[in-house]
Amino acid sequence: MSEAAATDATTPTKIEQAGERRLAIHWADGARHEFDVRALRIACGCAQCVDEWTGAGRLDPASVPEDVHPIRIEGVGRYALQIDWSDGHSAGIYPFRRLRELADASG
Repeated sequence: MSEAAATDATTPTKIEQAGERRLAIHWADGARHEFDVRALRIACGCAQCVDEWTGAGRLDPASVPEDVHPIRIEGVGRYALQIDWSDGHSAGIYPFRRLRELADASG
């Protein structure tokens, strides 16, 4: 599925803080998922965090502070979020499709 092929399952209708360490996304298909913000930071798929050629992780989860949190969250077109983190990282883009995959994988 390409970024352009959005479905109700990959179209957020609302994004909100859901507690001190949680980010909630409401999807157009009626689902609602909460994400631990540190887990989102660790799941970053940018070239600094994941090797572009092999797909191997470059980010050591132990290097991510326990209290890491979003400083700023902005939409990227109609397909992703860009998050600036309190640990100084801001290169990652979180496509809605990837966020839904993470949510569905976590139960």
